[in-house]
Amino acid sequence: MSDHDLGNTLHGDPEALKPAYQAFRDQEVDYEDMAEGPCEDRVTTLGASCSVSGPGTFSGAQQTLTFLPSERPGWWIDRNDQPDSLPMRVAIDNVWTTGNIVSNIVLRAGSPHNYLRMVEHIIALRVGLGLDNVVVRTESGDPPLFERGSLDLVEAIEGAGIVASEAQARYVTVKETASIIGPQGSFLVFHPAPEGSRQLTLDCAVDFPNAIGKQRIRFDVNRESCKHGSFARTNTSVGVMLYCMTVGKVFADIRNLGYSRRNLLIAGKREYSNEPRLMHSGRSLEAAWHRASLDLLAAVALIADGRFAGHIESYKAGHALDCQMVTRLYQNDLLEPVD
Repeated sequence: MSDHDLGNTLHGDPEALKPAYQAFRDQEVDYEDMAEGPCEDRVTTLGASCSVSGPGTFSGAQQTLTFLPSERPGWWIDRNDQPDSLPMRVAIDNVWTTGNIVSNIVLRAGSPHNYLRMVEHIIALRVGLGLDNVVVRTESGDPPLFERGSLDLVEAIEGAGIVASEAQARYVTVKETASIIGPQGSFLVFHPAPEGSRQLTLDCAVDFPNAIGKQRIRFDVNRESCKHGSFARTNTSVGVMLYCMTVGKVFADIRNLGYSRRNLLIAGKREYSNEPRLMHSGRSLEAAWHRASLDLLAAVALIADGRFAGHIESYKAGHALDCQMVTRLYQNDLLEPVD
C-alpha cells in the first residue's frame, strides 16, 4: 500500500486511515462484475410519468411518489402539499440531516416544512439508472416503504421508459484521489476516472458483528447492477428491532415506523431472524448490495454538477460519512469535468 492509494485525506487522521485501508484490502471480494460498457452521452429523462404507492415509512399512511419527465437539469422534489415552497434540488446543498435515531438522508429547501425523509432509496436511481432530469412529486415528507427494497421504483421507471435528448451529458470526476475517515475505521476513497473513461466503479465492504459479518462486492455501475441491488432491504440487528418495538415507541421518529420482517433484513448474532436475499455462492450479500447500490449511490447523486465517473472504495461507512465526503469535495474544489 502506498500513500497514493489514500490520496488527500479531507477529514480525519491519515495515520488512522492506513490500518483501516489495509483491513479493507485484506478482506476477500465475495462478488465481482466489471462489465464496463458504453456510457450514455446524451442527457436523459423519462418517456412518460409513473407513480408508485405504499405505506409511509414514518407514518404508515398511504403515500405516493410520481416521477415526471423534465427538461430542467437535475432531480427535483416537489411537495404538492407545500404550495408556497419551490421544488427542492437533489444536491448536497440541501441535505438537512442524516438522522439521529433512524439513519437516513433528509433533504430540505426553504421552509422547514419543505423536506423529504429517507430520500436515499429514491435518488440513488439517478446514478444507477443513468436518469438525469426528473421531477419527483410527493404529497408529504414521508416516502412510501416497500417490501422489495427499491425494486418497485425501478420497475415503474422501466415501464415509463428512459429517453435521451439531443443535449450532451456532462461527466465529472475528482481532480485527485481523496479520502475521509470516520469512527471505527470507516472510510471512503474517491479515485479519479482513468483518462477516456466515464465509468463509475464501486468497491464496497461492510463488517458487522452479527450474522451479516464481512461482505465485499466490486462492480461497474449500470442499469443491470442497479436493478439487481435495488432488491436489497435496509438491515438492522435483532437488538435494534426490539428497541424500536419497545422503548423506541417513546420517540416520534420511531413510534409509527413502518419497518417489519418483510421490508427489513434482521440479523441476529449468528443467523438471520428472517429470510435473507441476494444469495451468492450460498451466502447472502444483501447488506453489501444495499450499502453500495442504494446508500452509496444516493451520496453520489448529491453531486449535482453531472454524472460522476471514477472509482469509489467504501469500508464500513454510512450516510453521515457519505454526505461529509461529498461536502468536502465541494469545499476543496476537487471536482472537474471529464473531457
